[in-house]
Amino acid sequence: MCGRCLTRRPAFDRVVAALAYAFPADALVRALKYRGSLACARPLATTLAGALDPEPYPDLLVAMPLTQQRLRERGFNQAMEIARLIGAEFGLKITASGCRRTRESAPQASLPWKERAANVRNAFACELDLEGKIIAVVDDVLTTGASLNELAVTLKRRGAREVWGWIVARTPPPH
Repeated sequence: MCGRCLTRRPAFDRVVAALAYAFPADALVRALKYRGSLACARPLATTLAGALDPEPYPDLLVAMPLTQQRLRERGFNQAMEIARLIGAEFGLKITASGCRRTRESAPQASLPWKERAANVRNAFACELDLEGKIIAVVDDVLTTGASLNELAVTLKRRGAREVWGWIVARTPPPH
């Protein structure tokens, strides 16, 4: 656990990050996310799958939702592309529409670390009944954990027992 998580416990229960967000992972993530190189999803998902404990399995996978504007611009959700492959690998259910972003906001990557939590506050909605379920949120990069934390709050309000982050790459905190 990081020092920040020790002083203020996050809403999510655990995180598995397969890689550090450094070369070559960062190049693959950027190619997928910003250049639409969908073929990059497979090695990223394969690497993440290899870092996961085979059991226990979550009850449901949720890809980190994008804003509608960002989804229109890209034409796909990179987290959903990775989640589909993870789901197929382990035979897990995925929800494509049960959770969504409720408002447009600045891209997290464009903001200083300290502004990221406020940027995503109350930014998610979920219509699913998650009572007693374990949910794994799949995403490409974890930096401050603000988006994962805010989505975990939303999922727990809908009854999720635990929320896990299954992340391809983790950005190391600044020194």
